[in-house]
Amino acid sequence: MLLAAIVVGVYYWRASRFDMKGVEVMKERSTVYDMDGKIWGRLQGENRVPVSSGEVSKFFIASLLAREDTRFFTHHGVDPKGLLRAVVRTAQGQQQGGSTLTQQLARNSYDSLGQRKSFDRKFLEVFVALRIEQAYSKEQILEHYMNRIYFGSGVYGIEMACKVYFGKSAADLSLSEAAMVAGIIRAPTRASPFTNPKRATAERDMVLDRLLTNDCAWLLRKYGITSQQIEVARKQALKFAAKKTISTQENYAMDMILRELDTLLDDEQQDQGGLRIYTTIDPSLQEEAQKALDRTLTKVEQRANYPHPKKADFSDEERKAESPTDYLQGAVVAVDNRSGGIRALVGGRDYRESKFNRAIEAHRTVGSTFKPFVYVAAFANGLSPDEEISDGPIQHGEIAGAPGWRPENSDDKFNGGLPVEEGLIRSRNTMTVRVGNRAGLENVAKVAQQAGLPGIPMNPQSYIGNFGATPKEVALAYTVLANAGVRRQGYLIERIDNADSEVIYRAGHISIKALDAATCATTTEILTKVFERGTAASAKSLGWNKPAAGKTGTTDDYHDAWFAGYTTSLTCAVWVGLDKPATIVPKGYGAALALPVWVDVMKRASADKYPANPFRGDRVKSGITASPPGDVKTEESGLRKTEPKKDGGVLRSFRRFFSGE
Repeated sequence: MLLAAIVVGVYYWRASRFDMKGVEVMKERSTVYDMDGKIWGRLQGENRVPVSSGEVSKFFIASLLAREDTRFFTHHGVDPKGLLRAVVRTAQGQQQGGSTLTQQLARNSYDSLGQRKSFDRKFLEVFVALRIEQAYSKEQILEHYMNRIYFGSGVYGIEMACKVYFGKSAADLSLSEAAMVAGIIRAPTRASPFTNPKRATAERDMVLDRLLTNDCAWLLRKYGITSQQIEVARKQALKFAAKKTISTQENYAMDMILRELDTLLDDEQQDQGGLRIYTTIDPSLQEEAQKALDRTLTKVEQRANYPHPKKADFSDEERKAESPTDYLQGAVVAVDNRSGGIRALVGGRDYRESKFNRAIEAHRTVGSTFKPFVYVAAFANGLSPDEEISDGPIQHGEIAGAPGWRPENSDDKFNGGLPVEEGLIRSRNTMTVRVGNRAGLENVAKVAQQAGLPGIPMNPQSYIGNFGATPKEVALAYTVLANAGVRRQGYLIERIDNADSEVIYRAGHISIKALDAATCATTTEILTKVFERGTAASAKSLGWNKPAAGKTGTTDDYHDAWFAGYTTSLTCAVWVGLDKPATIVPKGYGAALALPVWVDVMKRASADKYPANPFRGDRVKSGITASPPGDVKTEESGLRKTEPKKDGGVLRSFRRFFSGE
């Protein structure tokens, strides 16, 4: 007796060290919402959506108890008959059974109990189950159990199991469906209806048979189930969902969301799960951006004598998801001018094949897409769009800092004197270099920095974009032109709520007056003519007929093709190229390779959400100086109820904004 008392005391002491709150804490997937507050996807983790017991069909509760624990409401956590049977089977080396729902809940709630089959684990599980029964009511135990256990196919909890297997909520299960779901609990992988529908049906029938036994008569009375209903359920054919109705999103925008979370929250906050992450993503625009990019580049690859490997020629075995690809790639970033919210972000043709996110990681030569900022600097320093400037060859010593540099135009032709604006409309290199020379390299670099393109090389080659930037950086810089000089912080996450519905992050909505409004208006007016008679005139034949401003970009030897453009409400930047820079195709201009993607994406933009109104603003004639950055403004405080990693909300936003992140 003394030995037994000592053993009981030891196990009681060991069980007392378990925190009973662990029963309630369940990791669940964090949910990501789109710009309209609708579920867009879920992050990796345990695929679970907790529900109350009142939100679960009575048929499932009855089936569960019939299958797993018919004496659930009469025992105190341990069923003596079941426990004795389990001990005997364990001693015989057989798979042990007889665990109550409470014991199963204990086992699934505490990793330290483990899943190994041993007397020690079984006895410790018993004492933990007894403590759970003291801490929670039967209804609470039942609810925690239904929400916690694994149902196969990567899903946890009854609600998600019903969503995945039948495309419906747990409250809407029929008796036949409920019996099947309860039946697969003991072998959720082997009995999954997706992989073994015959066994899943057999498990259902076993549960229905169990309901008709004398031991379960009380269940039929308690939950109002008749023997006739059971017979009908047995004859019903189970109709399973074709696929999971809620899945993990895997795309480039979600990749950036995960990166953002790493900077905004610490590991503990993320690991707890249950976050509600409200983003700026427009699902229809995101989908079209992904499709338009691949559609256009597939057409390029289908051209006669296309010189590179084609995407269609690569098998899954040859693709390494983390590596650059050998076939043609691209990126698309669309930003709402009015807020800085990123509406679409595509970093490649297929995220499954290449997780290299070109939208935010690929620093590619920007070429002529930088030219508008050269003209902004020149207009701010007194140059008039109507003033005449030479399009002739650059003379030796003409350009300060590069006496021997003689850039040429893309068509290998030169003209005489032309109005300054023609240099931008027709993307003339020689004119742009002269415009930059008039503005001064320091002033051009300052404009670039204020627009969010910091650290450009301090040499005249920068006038024609001989430096690298990411598509995201280019898109955000163009929003400054669209916003008449106001620079807004680009962001993808609007707000984060934790599992307790507490706001732990809110976007700061930081904006500054970066460039002079009048010079930006003048530049925008000129860029609208790019669509009328400039390098983007082909947009009309592609179906674009709304007011817009933009600029093509093509780098040396046709290694990179760009188009960045905007309406009054939306900016979109497109880049096309090979991960290992090489000539894409001969004469592979931005107008031919990138502009078609831009048109398809912008045409998809809802007129209600993104109106394309006529641009307004007075032309700059002369003598206007760009205003220096003004006071920082925020529309939201960016306060966090839970301190994020290292820096606080507004401080971190400021640092990221002004460092160009």
